[in-house]
Amino acid sequence: MIFTVYEMKRLGRDAAELTALADHLTAHGLVLEMLAGPLQGMYDPSGPGRLLFGFFAAMAETERENIREATLEGLDTAARKGNHGGRPPVITDDMLRTVLRRRANGETVEDIQPDLLIATGRRKGHSPSLSSIYRALAEHEKTQAYPEAVETAHAGFAALQQRDRSPV
Repeated sequence: MIFTVYEMKRLGRDAAELTALADHLTAHGLVLEMLAGPLQGMYDPSGPGRLLFGFFAAMAETERENIREATLEGLDTAARKGNHGGRPPVITDDMLRTVLRRRANGETVEDIQPDLLIATGRRKGHSPSLSSIYRALAEHEKTQAYPEAVETAHAGFAALQQRDRSPV
């Protein structure tokens, strides 16, 4: 019986997973067929091919780790320049203040939600979801519960921005 996969990196996340898969294929008498990559062709994971499979599994894991490190470095560099990925928050500061004020007057989030409108983006003109509102409220409560941590984080971020702006 043949187990076909496009390329080795589709088989597992690291060398340990790939080795376990080779053991499973051997135990069940399966032959692996790879359509692309360094081991393109038919592969019997038992016998002398096992060592070559282990080598390429280690290389695939190393490549994945290099890509991960480069991605993290890029994100860190972008963050130091003030660029942060992801979507802009749906709940603006004005919306949050409205929710807090109306909740203080006894209204429920479910009552407030239909009156809030998203100002930009794909959902412009729609109301934010209840989960978005509750998430924003939870985040607000954290900042209120630990104001010194928030101040420290803001000061640290400002120091990083200042350091990046200063000429070397």
